[in-house]
Amino acid sequence: MTKFKQNLCILTATCLGLGYLPIASGTWGTLLAVAAYWLIVFAAPMAWQIPLIAVALLASSTATIAVTPWAEKYWNKKDPGRVVMDEVAGFLLTVLVAHIFFPAAATNIWLFSLWAFIATRVFDIIKIPPARQLEKLPHGWGVLLDDLWSSLYAAAFLWICFYICPGLFGAMN
Repeated sequence: MTKFKQNLCILTATCLGLGYLPIASGTWGTLLAVAAYWLIVFAAPMAWQIPLIAVALLASSTATIAVTPWAEKYWNKKDPGRVVMDEVAGFLLTVLVAHIFFPAAATNIWLFSLWAFIATRVFDIIKIPPARQLEKLPHGWGVLLDDLWSSLYAAAFLWICFYICPGLFGAMN
């Protein structure tokens, strides 16, 4: 592998180096997803937002699956903590589901982003079954699918919170 390709794999896997940060690297990777999400919602017309979030989710998922086998060999570890591209995919799935199924929650993008960030991280960390079991899948699938499954829990949790207390999202009862 050329040095250029190796550096490209490292930059992709670590989300531009965020995976190298010493504490809570997954959290830093998720912040890159928040920035990408903000770029989409603040720069794109409303009709394009869901498709663009879906494309970003597909791209980050594909990148995770593609780069993880290389990263596991490079760092000689299954699911190395430096690989944080899966965190990007996870957050994007959380916000995509929310935009599709309860768009009113995203009317105050700052509050919604905060709650989506927190929920995505918490559910990724605690890994409610079958998320923990999905980690065991090979070839980058386990690295990705545990995050995506946890993000479905996060989206469901946000839906419940929104309908119980919409004020947390800046919405009126």
